[in-house]
Amino acid sequence: MDIFLEICRIPRPSGREEKMGEYLMNFAAERGLTARKDEVGNVLISKPASPGYEGCQTVILQAHQDMVCEKDATLDHDFMTQPIETYVEDGWLKARGTTLGADDGMGIAMALAVLDSKEIEHGPVECLFTVSEETGLTGAENLKPGMMNGKMLINLDSEDEGEIFIGCAGGINSSVEFDYKSEAVPAGYMFLRVGVDRLHGGHSGDDIDKGYANANKVLARFLNSVLEKYDLRLISLSGGNLHNAIPRDAEAVIAVPFADREKIRVDFNVFASEVQDEYHVTEREAKFYMETTDPVTECIEQAVARNIIRSVFAVFNGVYAMSMDVPGLVETSSNLARIRTEKGKVSIIASQRSSVESAKYAVQETLAACFRLAGAKVERNDGYPGWAPNTKSELLDIAVRTYKELFGRDPKVRAIHAGLECGLFLTSYPDLDMISIGPTLRGVHSPSERLELATVPMVFDHLLAILRRIGDGSVREQNRP
Repeated sequence: MDIFLEICRIPRPSGREEKMGEYLMNFAAERGLTARKDEVGNVLISKPASPGYEGCQTVILQAHQDMVCEKDATLDHDFMTQPIETYVEDGWLKARGTTLGADDGMGIAMALAVLDSKEIEHGPVECLFTVSEETGLTGAENLKPGMMNGKMLINLDSEDEGEIFIGCAGGINSSVEFDYKSEAVPAGYMFLRVGVDRLHGGHSGDDIDKGYANANKVLARFLNSVLEKYDLRLISLSGGNLHNAIPRDAEAVIAVPFADREKIRVDFNVFASEVQDEYHVTEREAKFYMETTDPVTECIEQAVARNIIRSVFAVFNGVYAMSMDVPGLVETSSNLARIRTEKGKVSIIASQRSSVESAKYAVQETLAACFRLAGAKVERNDGYPGWAPNTKSELLDIAVRTYKELFGRDPKVRAIHAGLECGLFLTSYPDLDMISIGPTLRGVHSPSERLELATVPMVFDHLLAILRRIGDGSVREQNRP
């Protein structure tokens, strides 16, 4: 925990992990450990085996350096210059108005604690710290063969103590663009800022089935409901932030005739009341607002504006299919993550996930078809592969047995709908035997992110037990010429 609190003082937004990489290299140098950094910023630190364990299997501990940087809309916080301020409440470690960064700062801290200790018994250890996991798995995608030597990898990026993950969904991102020409706002119009914020948000993989509202969809729903009722003009539309976070807030600037100013306020109040009633369990903190704002002279041309509103309202969002093989596992989903209005362009980012490759592309094409019908340009990135479960894994067997010995109960073995880097590791290291574990986190990718403190020593003890079991002579390197 001391190491994690040190990490909370280091800026590490995705793509800006320079200080974190420097910290890791210094950490290794101060302890006389071998460290190397590749061209994209991945850091690998190697530690020799404890005395008597030199012939044992090399184990890779892996975590990612970056964190999702989300904050409350009213908070003035610069993630590049200000530390994460933490506090403890009811057994949970939390941050004041920002993401905590335990995803994956706790994974880093656990790996560094192993490197730091002179007492832990283990075979050779390699600790891999990748970059830009949250914004496209850049570090894992660019990891070259030969960087690592181990054949067993423990990913420390899971979020449920007592659960061992052996598979994850693959993902793909879609970029949507509406080009528009500006046209004059008619005379006699008033201007309104209308929006929703303080929604729950959360991880677009882990939390997509939790029933949380998507702010972009909620706002589009209102705009669509009044589109035919009033001569509405759209000035701008924005919402959400990161591709892998369920959007918590969205806002539009609109113009309507002065004669309709009271009627649209009544419509909005009724709408807000209905949505709050629908989401009374999951969105208790939701705030809806409509307020006058400064007039402007131009708006998005009306035909395009209508297509934007209708398609955002119509496009699929949420759980597309549940797994037929694993009860309770989301198979395929889509998240309408971000909308931005720039001069002459409205851009949208959405992410699709699936544990079935063909379904991943099918749901992406469903989204693309909807937006193309509305006149938008749609492109997709290359995405990343899923990680197919290996139920015959030797590492999994060790992890299950050691967990039961420690805590007297069987852990859950499951796959996850979120993306992990493990699938990409298999591209360059096809023989890796992998599992993923971690302490209990909730609200990741949002300012409600929190870490259940009681689960930290449990996971760390389990990790050490796995290392000892691999190093006790039962799992030895096969040194063949």
